[in-house]
Amino acid sequence: MIMIALACLSLVALLTAAAWAVPVLSRPTLPFGVRVPDDRVSDPAVIAQRRRYTRSVLVLGALAAVLSPSAAVLLGAPHVLQISGVVLGAAQIVLFSIAHRAVSAAKRDGGWYAGVRQAALADTALRTDPVRLPWPLLIPSVLLVLLTAATGLWRLDALPATLPTLRGAGVDPAVRVATTFATAFAPVLSQAALTLLTPLMAAALLRARPELDAARPAGSARRYRVYLSGLTRLLLIGVVCADLTLLLLALQLWEIVPSTVLVTALTWLPMTIAGGAFLFFGIRVGEAGHRLPPEPGEEQESGFVQRDDDRYWRLAGTVYVNRMDPAILVHARLGGRWTLNLGNPAAWAVLAGVAVLALLALLDVIDVPTTGGLSLSVADVPFDGR
Repeated sequence: MIMIALACLSLVALLTAAAWAVPVLSRPTLPFGVRVPDDRVSDPAVIAQRRRYTRSVLVLGALAAVLSPSAAVLLGAPHVLQISGVVLGAAQIVLFSIAHRAVSAAKRDGGWYAGVRQAALADTALRTDPVRLPWPLLIPSVLLVLLTAATGLWRLDALPATLPTLRGAGVDPAVRVATTFATAFAPVLSQAALTLLTPLMAAALLRARPELDAARPAGSARRYRVYLSGLTRLLLIGVVCADLTLLLLALQLWEIVPSTVLVTALTWLPMTIAGGAFLFFGIRVGEAGHRLPPEPGEEQESGFVQRDDDRYWRLAGTVYVNRMDPAILVHARLGGRWTLNLGNPAAWAVLAGVAVLALLALLDVIDVPTTGGLSLSVADVPFDGR
């Protein structure tokens, strides 16, 4: 019960910190997902909503920090953790939506874009001289996959008929499953999937429509390049950290290393370091590089402001639908991520592919291991290594 209570408290702290950080780390011209001109970044309506949202998030987090662990101790039910996360996350989304609507209403009623010259900026140099993917950073990931696979093959003949379960933050020796290809090599398959898909995703991000500022063309183009270069490096380094964590999980799964508290902490240390690096990057560089200091001459304004494109964004600036935009991937307004342009038929093809995979998983045609990787289900029979 105490462990569940501590887990609830940690989850509440994590969700509260994430919700608090969203408007802090967002671009100044996109408060709560609403596009505003530069001269309205510090408008009283925006500042009031920032303060109200921050105060509400902290009060909600404090309330959840009291109620969630208490419920876990009194009820002693593991599902309290999931319920607490869902309820708190939903409440935070409501708070954000309220702030989004308030800023949007102030923008509309105040005519913030009246009389300004709007423009959209394109950087053709990203096609002729694109940011390159740092492929050499994949070498450690490939070596880790090979090392994990070789260790698994070496251990194969000595595997027992049942294996501990990969669940939560580590391996649970108390719950065991039959030794099959999927259960025994789930960490290796997850490593292979991550090592293959992450660079493909990074390459797609390099070709996505850039997020540039028409008010300061030269500066935003340079900062965006620095942002892309740093982000792709972090993604590939993150794969190395994830593969190392999966290797340590595999050693526990194959019962080469005991599953202790210290081992679990060491197992997730690489991912903790990767998460810290992404957080530092977000604080230091900012979304689309907006926090980077300008170089001489880059502060000269063009006389234009970034085009007001709120009409293409739905659900508090989280869903983008623009049939006239040929881009498939666009930089999202929240969270330093990319999203699909649902006005492009190719985006629906991607979603259809994901839906097919989900359906195949439900029909047990493919197997999704608990570590999060994807693998083909060869056979649900004991695997004796011969």
